[in-house]
Amino acid sequence: MFLDYQQDGAIVTLTMNQPETRNALTGNNAVDEFVAATRRIAADTSVRAVIITGTGPVFSSGGNVKDMRRYFEQNIPPVATRPEYQHGIQRLTTAIYHLEVPTIAAVNGPAVGAGCDLTCMCDIRIAAESATFAESFVRIGLIPGDGGAWLLPRAVGLSKAAEMSFTGDPIDAAEALRCGLVSRVVPADQLLPEASRLAARIARNPGASLRMTKRLLREGQHTRLDSLLELSAAFQAIAHTTAAHQEAVMAFVEKRPPGFGDE
Repeated sequence: MFLDYQQDGAIVTLTMNQPETRNALTGNNAVDEFVAATRRIAADTSVRAVIITGTGPVFSSGGNVKDMRRYFEQNIPPVATRPEYQHGIQRLTTAIYHLEVPTIAAVNGPAVGAGCDLTCMCDIRIAAESATFAESFVRIGLIPGDGGAWLLPRAVGLSKAAEMSFTGDPIDAAEALRCGLVSRVVPADQLLPEASRLAARIARNPGASLRMTKRLLREGQHTRLDSLLELSAAFQAIAHTTAAHQEAVMAFVEKRPPGFGDE
């Protein structure tokens, strides 16, 4: 078992729990378990926030480098490797990135290669002071095969993403905060409590509105303004019909806190 799935009310915490491999994302069941977890979350409308973190001193080392020897030792041809990526690590990218529920990466230590990109698949990143981030594929003669060339520039801008990708050099938590890769840095013993508090602030809001808001943010990254406005109008029309909206309006009128409960 790679992934520990824990739910506390409206908040799910997914903990990568394979410290002996530094929570590597390949050469094991990590992708399948992440995909299964996202499907479970998507189907459970009571879930309003997700935290992703790791056990041990490392968030994730990304690809299992030892496992990569088989590509040249077994003379695996590119025609066979391509679908392995498409049906392997790239499924993790689409599963996490397209999950409708807001996600928080609580980065407890080094996030390397695909581990760094995993943080960029999430909506919000907070880091322990011990965290580091490295888009390090080039250092082992590879490229970001998991979509990092699309994800990282959207998190830190093209220039910083190019610097990280071309050098492979790690950046510490303080630098990650300066370049916008993370939104806050906290002491290691405060990482999960801080992530939980942030998740609770998110989860107090209506689940349907959260999911539609996230979808709009995702669509806004690549669609035209007029297309996004059309989608926004459709989503808003739906939102006006929800019990949560009615409760929020009546609570405002009656000067009391709203009670959304489970949707």
